Amino acid sequence: MPTSATTAIHQRRSTLTPTEQRIAAHVLSDPSRAVEHSITQLAVASGTSVASIARFTQSVGFSGYPDFRLALAKELDRDESARQRFQVSAGDVDRDDDAVTTVRKIAFAEASAIELTARQIDVAELERCAQAIRAARRIDIYGSASTGLAAHDFEQKLHRAGLIAQARTDQHLALTGAALLCARDVAIAISHSGRTLGIVQSAQVAAGAGATTIALTNNPESPLARACDLVLVTAVSESTFRSGAMSSRIAQLAVLDFLFARIAQADYDTIADNLQRTYDAVTTHRID
Repeated sequence: MPTSATTAIHQRRSTLTPTEQRIAAHVLSDPSRAVEHSITQLAVASGTSVASIARFTQSVGFSGYPDFRLALAKELDRDESARQRFQVSAGDVDRDDDAVTTVRKIAFAEASAIELTARQIDVAELERCAQAIRAARRIDIYGSASTGLAAHDFEQKLHRAGLIAQARTDQHLALTGAALLCARDVAIAISHSGRTLGIVQSAQVAAGAGATTIALTNNPESPLARACDLVLVTAVSESTFRSGAMSSRIAQLAVLDFLFARIAQADYDTIADNLQRTYDAVTTHRID
């Protein structure tokens, strides 16, 4: 069950019915007010019905309205404590914010994204992903634009650990590479929305070739998630400004760091030696 009600709404919003979309918009417009409503009051306030509210809460991952309301209350309490720690008020980065406020708001958004992602990560699924990568003959990693940065970061980590990995950020190279994979290989597809056509297609081709496929996405109900064998989910809320987009990249990098750490721990001596050897190889390119 999700620990963040608003993030669960953002993650699954594209899959909601029009009526559920209306409920989602109402809750997200003022979560502090929505949490005070009974199910009947929320139905009236959103112009829907009690039955629609019940279906909505189940659609976003909860067993019913009581669990949804409790999760929302806990989230608002955590959010308020975090905002006090970062000394920011409610709201996204505004055009009139000064430099100090802007820095604090972005720091708050990115720290919250990592915390929520870590809180909600499926550890058993993370372990299955680590095991698959450790056993792989070859690892292809698909990403585009900002997710391409995450793909290249993970490629570099795996390369230094001694694993055969390649980031594929060109769609044609991703597709042709995916077609040459086999059952001994792993393909990792990264898309915040889970709806980037080229990324989904690459994962589908890799799956068709027999490779184990891993999705890294913010939407557990997305086409990418449905196309892959294993799914790792970030927990990032949408934003009216760029801090939301920045947070998605930070959360992806955090999940890939979780994954790499588990891979390295499992083959500690070998990977530690490889990391030291690759470090030594580049020391002559540093300025003392």
